[in-house]
Amino acid sequence: MGSDELYPPRRLADAQRATAAAGLDALLLTPGSDLRYLTGYDAHEGERLTCLVLPAQGEPTLIVPTLERPAAEASPAPATGVRIVDHADGTDPYPLLVAALGGPVATVGLADRMWAEQVLALRAALPGATQRLASEVLREMRLRKSPAEVAALAEAGAAIDAVHARMGEWLRPGRTEAEVGADIAAAIRAAGHVSVDFVIVAAGPNGASPHHGTSDRPIGAGEPVVVDIGGTMPSGYRSDCTRTYVAGAPAPAEFVDYYAVLHAAQRAAVAAVRPGITAEDVDAAAREPIAAAGFGAEFLHRTGHGIGLDGHEEPYVVAGNARTLEPGMAFSVEPGIYLAGRHGARIEDIVVCATDGVQRLNTTPTELIAL
Repeated sequence: MGSDELYPPRRLADAQRATAAAGLDALLLTPGSDLRYLTGYDAHEGERLTCLVLPAQGEPTLIVPTLERPAAEASPAPATGVRIVDHADGTDPYPLLVAALGGPVATVGLADRMWAEQVLALRAALPGATQRLASEVLREMRLRKSPAEVAALAEAGAAIDAVHARMGEWLRPGRTEAEVGADIAAAIRAAGHVSVDFVIVAAGPNGASPHHGTSDRPIGAGEPVVVDIGGTMPSGYRSDCTRTYVAGAPAPAEFVDYYAVLHAAQRAAVAAVRPGITAEDVDAAAREPIAAAGFGAEFLHRTGHGIGLDGHEEPYVVAGNARTLEPGMAFSVEPGIYLAGRHGARIEDIVVCATDGVQRLNTTPTELIAL
């Protein structure tokens, strides 16, 4: 997959048109997923200013520290047509930014996660400009993944599936969650990821905490173990998949019963995905059978989140989100049931809304996995 497919040059022009349509004079994007989405440049985040200046009309300029210019030039950014300008240590980069705007601006869109010190510096450099969020423009562009983006997410899904397929090598009674987690992290990289975003190995009562992480607690025989893992691929696109395991002895009967409820609910929610229904419809497809079985209060979180260059992005699959699903939207379907002090379970697949229904990007079995 070439960088021109994943980060096509036309995106900058599309973003400029959308910027003008939103009533903004320019977007100012510091390191993060929006900058990478438009230029392909995975910029270093630090105290030295890196910023894409994208005027609604005119030439896009990428301002970088001098010492990072080689990395910017080696990225896909030059092929998108951006002009690269650098600033040496000890010099003020903000006059370069003002010059790159090409004239006075009334309203600018800032990267949503820009550092506060940069936001305040821009207020000083552009004292007359109203600041809004760049996501007003870029959210709609990023919501619908291109075929190249879907392919990148599928590659990420296959890579994390390969890690789950090896879980029997590491997850054994007597080993600690942290020991298992260290093996998983190494395997995530070995499977092709450039970084490990998170590793949750939550055994027994720890499984009742959805964002537990790992601990030095040994895994007990027959204890349910929630394993939620993800990383970033060289493309920049993310993986995220959860499976629940049991090793060394049969799981408790109570757990087996509610896991069956969870399994059916997750399958129903995946099957519900298609163009025209809403994000909250998918949430309801997962939540209603769980509530009907008496575990509504034990399903503690939304059913899913979008995924792409960020691990969590729109659309969010949650009650109250009436956003209609469209082809290309990619998100997790991950209901869970958590019994405080005892155990918990979660099943998570990344799916894409397709023209004819749903494409599931994680393809390993979702049944309770006995090791």
